[in-house]
Order: sequence, then C-alpha cells, then structure tokens
Amino acid sequence: MYSTVHSSNIQDSFSNQGFLFLPSNLKGFTQLGVSTHSDQSETRSVICFSGVLSKLQDSERVCHHCGQKMHVKGTRKTILRHLPFGGTYTCVELKRERLYCEHCHHSKAREIPFKAGNHLITESLKQYVEDLLSAGCFTVKAVAELAGLNAHTVASIDKARLARLYTDQTDAGPVLKKPVTYARYLAIDEFKLHDGHQFATHIVDLETGHVLWIARGKKKQVVYDFIDHVGMDWMEHVEAVACDMNSDFQEAFEERCEWISIVFDRFHIVKNFNEKVISEVRKDIQKELADSGQEEEAKKLKGSKYLLMASQKTLQAKDERGENKTVLRAENTLFGLKPVIAKTGYVKRYKELIQSNSLLFACDLVKEQLIEAFSCKGEIKMADQVTKIIDTCRGTKNKHFQWFAKLLENHFEGIISHATYGISSGKIEGINNKIKTVRRQAFGYHDDGYFFLKIIDASYNQTVKNPKSHRFFQ
Repeated sequence: MYSTVHSSNIQDSFSNQGFLFLPSNLKGFTQLGVSTHSDQSETRSVICFSGVLSKLQDSERVCHHCGQKMHVKGTRKTILRHLPFGGTYTCVELKRERLYCEHCHHSKAREIPFKAGNHLITESLKQYVEDLLSAGCFTVKAVAELAGLNAHTVASIDKARLARLYTDQTDAGPVLKKPVTYARYLAIDEFKLHDGHQFATHIVDLETGHVLWIARGKKKQVVYDFIDHVGMDWMEHVEAVACDMNSDFQEAFEERCEWISIVFDRFHIVKNFNEKVISEVRKDIQKELADSGQEEEAKKLKGSKYLLMASQKTLQAKDERGENKTVLRAENTLFGLKPVIAKTGYVKRYKELIQSNSLLFACDLVKEQLIEAFSCKGEIKMADQVTKIIDTCRGTKNKHFQWFAKLLENHFEGIISHATYGISSGKIEGINNKIKTVRRQAFGYHDDGYFFLKIIDASYNQTVKNPKSHRFFQ
C-alpha cells in the first residue's frame, strides 16, 4: 500500500525541486546511501532512510547471563517506522549485529537506542503519537492514519501513556494514583456502561472537574473503595458531596464520614418536578378533557409539555427573539432549506394554559417557589421556602404533587444544604456528556479499564504540558 524510495536517490531526485533535508536526530544512527528498490504495492509513499548503527562498544558485548564477552555472529536487517513528513511516511532501515556467547550459548540482537519498546517504531514517532493522543482532538484510528501505524499499535501506546500518567504499579497490580491535593467538594454520579442495566460510578472534584475515582456498579461499595483508596486523612478535608437522590451514595458517605454534608442540587429537584409532576398532570388533564368531550380544550394542551416546564424568564426571552425576527437557522439553497425565524406568543399561550386549570396554576406557583428557594443564602430561609412548597403540594390533593411533597420531605436536609454550600452536580453532568462523546468517537470500548482511563484523561482535557502542575504528580 506504500511506495518506497530509498535514501540513495533522495538527493538526486529532490534536490532540484526545493526539498528540505533534515537530520533524523536518531542517536547512534549514521545514514548511508544504499539500494534504489521501489515497492508499488502501497498507496502512500514511504521514504526509507538506510544506515548503520554506531560502532559496537565493549559494554554491549557483555553477556548478561554469564558475564563473558560475546562475539558478532552475523547481522539482521531491521526497519523502524519514523516521523511522517506531511502525507509522506518515513522509515529507518539498518543492520544490527547478532551477538553470540560461546561460553553459555546465549544469543541476542544488538539493542537499538532509538527503538520504542516492543514496537517497530522510533522513540520520536512514539512521542509524536502520544502528543496527538494527549491533545484530545484525534481518535485512535485518526492517529494511526496520520502516523502510518496500525490502530492496535496506537491503542497499545495510548494504554501505556494513560497507565504512566494515572496509575501506580503494586504487588497486587496497577492502582489509580492518589490525588496529591485535597478537595473541598466532591460530586458522585453513575452512568450507563453497557446494555443490560450495567452501570459505572465516578467521583469528581467539583473545583477542578477532575475524575478522581471510577468503578463498576452504583452501590455503597464504590464509595467505600474510594474512601479506602484516598484515606481518611484526605477525606477529612472534604466538606460536602453533591449527588442525585441515590440513597446508597448518601448512606455510604454518612456511615464512613459523618461530618460530610450531602447536597441535592437544584437540577435533580427541578428535573423530578418537571418529569413526574408537570408532565403527568398535563397528560391527566388532557385525558380528562378528551374523555368529557372537550376536544378543542384538549388540543390546546397538545405540544405544551416543554412550554409548561419553562420558566417565565425563558419564555420572555423567546418572545423577544421573535419580536426581533431572530434567524434560528440560516437559509440553504443547495438543499432547499428555508430560514427558520423565531416565533412569538409563548408568554401569552403559557398564561392562557395556567389560567385554564387550577393544577397547572399550581405547577406555575411551585416553579416560582423553587426558584425563590434555591436563591436563599441561609438554611433557615431556605427551609421556610421548601416547607411552603410542601404545603402547596399537599393542598392540591393531587397524587403527583403529593409524591413531590414526600420527595422533598425525605430529602429535606440535603436540599437545604444547598443554601450553605451552593454546589451542584452540573459539572459532573457535563462530564457525563463527555463520557458519551469518548465512547461514541471510538464506537464503544470492549476494555472497560482502557475506557475508564480515557474518561479520566478527558476530565483533564487530555493535556499535561507541565507534569508538575498535574494533580496526580508530586
């Protein structure tokens, strides 16, 4: 798939065409002009630099088994992939000595100082691949294409890079490095790992957005393992943890670290109210109107789900865009797409809906009360506001409102803690979206360990320019 041009013809062929000839920067390698063989079986050209290694030193001749001097017994040709030039790949071709020990009959090939580990590539190319991967802009497949390597080779380099950055080797196997700096606020959440109700849980430093821990499952054991990993001295600096209403997470932190405050943020409270109250109440009202023969009134509720969930501030902003004739989507004559202009009338329609039914009016009232409650700066004031919301819900006698009132009562302490700490799970929800992107770019991962390391790396924006500034480095 690549055509090969050997170095003996490079200067003759290209010197008059403005080509630049750069040093290989390969320690111990001397370039020589050799054959002019060309292989047309590949689609992209590969310039092959042929040469020899530096003179064999006496220290390289020592047998590691018996300590005797080894003798040269033939040579072996080795080809290593090297840094690409634009769309052209390069390789280094050399002959290295085969050493043989007459005392213990051990033999070995001479080591190449610029060869990268177990891969047939140079250290320079390996570093180039790692730089592309750490940028976070390229998939493994894209890096393989840019570097002229097999995707499995690039993935192997990526795994080694991630292991070097985020893990320590112990007698029991690799473990995540412990965070060096302390965290005041944490967030914990689960995400879907595989189909079939398989989940994983990650714990995040809310101030930096870095993933500190990730493991399969969504039970208490995940929290216990994290606490054991970082140690109680580290946990003593944690003041609060933001989470959803998973009782396992709450109970696990309270059992092991009783001083930590659990905070249920606004996002999950409002989400529950929108999905379990507003949406269900609207469907019930629509069904009642349709069953009673009021078809026209029932049609007015059709398509109003997200209208009823929106705040009045959002609806006013939409009306302003409509009044200004804001273009939401541009015209495209190539595909026959007409411009989409913002509409108006959102506030008017919303007011008509809430005035038509007392339960919809109660939904509007609770929404405003939630906004006011989460704007409180003190727990006493917020407790009063949350109590008002509970009373409003109880007063409707509706089962959906009753459910929400019970939800607030059962999580009362965690809700009003928001007034003291003001933290939310917004950052960890953003990381959940990043996790989906990481999975989608690779079309899924079969190796969960590799996937978890990619998630941790993504939370650090996949760039570690200064190792000393990295959270895991001392």
